[in-house]
Amino acid sequence: MTPPLPDGTFLHCTYTVTVYTGYGVELQVKSVNLSEGEQLSIRGADERGALLVLANHTLLVEGQVIRSPTNTLSVYYRSTPEGSMGIFQLHYQIFRLSCSLPKRPHFGEVSVLDLLPGGTARFHCHMGYHLQGETLLTCLNASLPVWSGKVPSCRALCGGTVKNATVGRVLSPSPHHGPNATQDRSCSWSLEAPKDQRLHLHLERLALGPTDRLVLWSGLDAGSVVLFDSDKIFEKPHGATLIRHILLLISSRLSFLHLSFPPPAFERGHCYEPYLQNGNFTTSDLLYGVGAVVQFTCDPGHALEQGPPVIECISARDPYWNDTEPLCKAQCGGDLTGPGGVILSPNWPEWYGEGEDCSWRIHVGEDKRVLLDVQLLNISDSDMLTITDGDEVTTRILGRYVGGSSPFKLSSTTPDLTVTFHSDPAGLVFGKGEGFIINYMEVSRNDSCADLPEIQNGWKTISHIALVRGARITYQCDPGYDLVGRETLTCQLDLSWSSQPPFCEKIMYCSDPGHVEHSTRSLSDPKLLVGTTIQYSCNPGFILQGGATITCYGREPGTPVWTSRLPHCVSEDSVSCENPGLPDNGYQILSKRLYLPGESLTFVCYQGYELIGEVAIKCILGNPSFWSGPLPLVRVWNETLPCSIFTFGFMHAHNISSKNFLPHACWYRLILPRCMLMTVC
Repeated sequence: MTPPLPDGTFLHCTYTVTVYTGYGVELQVKSVNLSEGEQLSIRGADERGALLVLANHTLLVEGQVIRSPTNTLSVYYRSTPEGSMGIFQLHYQIFRLSCSLPKRPHFGEVSVLDLLPGGTARFHCHMGYHLQGETLLTCLNASLPVWSGKVPSCRALCGGTVKNATVGRVLSPSPHHGPNATQDRSCSWSLEAPKDQRLHLHLERLALGPTDRLVLWSGLDAGSVVLFDSDKIFEKPHGATLIRHILLLISSRLSFLHLSFPPPAFERGHCYEPYLQNGNFTTSDLLYGVGAVVQFTCDPGHALEQGPPVIECISARDPYWNDTEPLCKAQCGGDLTGPGGVILSPNWPEWYGEGEDCSWRIHVGEDKRVLLDVQLLNISDSDMLTITDGDEVTTRILGRYVGGSSPFKLSSTTPDLTVTFHSDPAGLVFGKGEGFIINYMEVSRNDSCADLPEIQNGWKTISHIALVRGARITYQCDPGYDLVGRETLTCQLDLSWSSQPPFCEKIMYCSDPGHVEHSTRSLSDPKLLVGTTIQYSCNPGFILQGGATITCYGREPGTPVWTSRLPHCVSEDSVSCENPGLPDNGYQILSKRLYLPGESLTFVCYQGYELIGEVAIKCILGNPSFWSGPLPLVRVWNETLPCSIFTFGFMHAHNISSKNFLPHACWYRLILPRCMLMTVC
């Protein structure tokens, strides 16, 4: 805090903090109390040095923490033209900057060892996709740490040759992008199993356009036996036991093909090992001989489709399964009543479809609540995920989300919670997101934060009867006390309070009474503690109305106050008394046009006349100001009694100032009461 500046003077202050490369500046707001018109802003810089406004005075609150994105942070302050200045206190310290969390590539995964400089991120693709770009990225030290390269992508290739094929996946090629890209392609895959073993193909998904064609041969050339031709066979094969060599040929513009040869190649006289993506199975025979029984189950969030949950290996001559393996697909909605589980976007981990309308209703025990753990949320800006609390009768929206979001958690206040998802029917136009993964679990209704104590010289209010997650306690102080600490505390997800309880401190200062227009003031203590005095004095041409000094004094109970109201400075013209004029045959001593309150005007009559009334009248302060009496009267003296001067008397001198050579009227006291002798000194 600085002394007041002269009117019309501005302060422009910039405080800049620069630290070592790889470190940032963390700023904490200790206190801020600015006058109207003052400006305070916290500024940072991006990796190119461009200015970023991180916060300004309208958003700054006590305890707030602001972090710079790079190794530089600045504080800008501007005072008001009136010269008044507030006060602010900011503390800073350094912290380690880190790289941003790299995005998981579509159809791939990323594992991060450390986000600090020197840390690494390793990428790999799902089966059937190939990594385009660097497998390993390193976080580089800089003013803003960055990764050593771009995040790679996972793409399905157009064709290929696989020798000694055991387990794998064949996918339709990823679309080309760019001005010269074309989707008209012909792709060929050649698969060859180890000697004396065969391959099994399982069709996961097939969607061909009107001009697309898929052909499968048992052999390595186009003259081999055709196992499947999409132009001639309408029914698509879900699974087929084939011989050692397989040739696939697809000609397409836009097609979706997911073929897998998931289990190891198998020997004759046995059934092949079943395959179930996003699920698992148990078997009665690990060699899958005739009579072996296999039972399928899906991973959490998926359900069995397009096949039975149990199959059996039959036919001793040429063993085969009595039915095809089922599929495990992420569901679009459902009623969930278990103590925990997972909700996945439809068709996860593949793209969700356009125009999806899904609703998952979660119900737990009446004495329980639902805790949602949103691990991944990456949907299109034209899609929406909505989470509501309560049953169909009492519904409250907990959140609506579009686009992407970092992980977060939500809790219900009832045993019922609903998650709804809507995808844009025009998803192919506006694009689609990666999807979402939401874990849910039931938690005890009694899960709550510990109660906080009452506050001395104050009181608290509670937002909920039970101190469940999200409940708030607000503290307030009695008159005469200030709250030190956070006013509102929130019960967090980990059942801890967001801050320590505050306390009430006796107020030992007065609030600033402000400035008086057309005046200056002097303070005995800038902190305005009890006992502080402020003295006001008016500028030239103005006169003070009211007490010139006010004092801060304490009260019990109550807040310290000033001893009186602020005075006012009014122009002299507005409170002066005008000259009332001259009586006939008389004159004034030192006559002027205006007289300030408290000034007197004296009248004198000429020789041969007598004065009837007050010799002097005084200007009395008022609204408007007025004279203390009327003009005196002057009349002719008509008696002829002799007058003699009392020579041993005394003389009164009026309006005689030293060192000033001005004419003054003087008179002597006479023996007779009606005799007057006038002379000039």
